[in-house]
Formats: sequence, C-alpha cells, structure tokens
Amino acid sequence: MTLLTTVFAAIICTYIWYKNEEARKLKAGTLCLMYWGASLMWFIDAVFAYAEEGADSFVPAPLDMLNDLYLGLSVVALGLIIWLVIVLIKDPKGVVKGALHKN
Repeated sequence: MTLLTTVFAAIICTYIWYKNEEARKLKAGTLCLMYWGASLMWFIDAVFAYAEEGADSFVPAPLDMLNDLYLGLSVVALGLIIWLVIVLIKDPKGVVKGALHKN
C-alpha cells in the first residue's frame, strides 16, 4: 500500500508539473523527485520482501494494509510539508518578501 500511495502521488504530481507552467515556478519538480524517490524506496523494499518471503509478501493481513496506507499517506503529507517549506524559503513569486516589507 505504501508503494501504491507514493506512486499515485508521484504520477499526479508529475502530471501537474508537466502540464502547468505555474507549477514549475513553484518548484513542483522538487516534490515530484521526493515522491519518485519514495516510490523507488518502497519498490526496492517490495523486491527484498519478495526475495525473503516469496509470494506471501503480496498477501498481507488487512490490518497490515491499513498500517501501510497510513504510512504511505504520512509520507505524502511529509513530502508536502517539506515542499511547502522550500517554497516559502525560496519565495519564487516574492509574496513572503512583499508581506514582510509591507509591515
């Protein structure tokens, strides 16, 4: 479930980055790279789990699937938080700088 969650987030983020010029200005590529990196990490984890457990690794208990879903969603949320901090620090549109100088 973690792999599916992060792959879907990576695909959606990549589509938005590709189709929207504004998203490129807001550093959406960094968010895409974080999600694709997480997807790669979960894929390698799945490969090693399959090597150790065989086909049983693809039949998890419902509680394990729910825990994996929560973990995947928390990874997506953490990626969004990190991206938000990067956008606020880089301030590509100058909004934060303008708000600070306005006061």
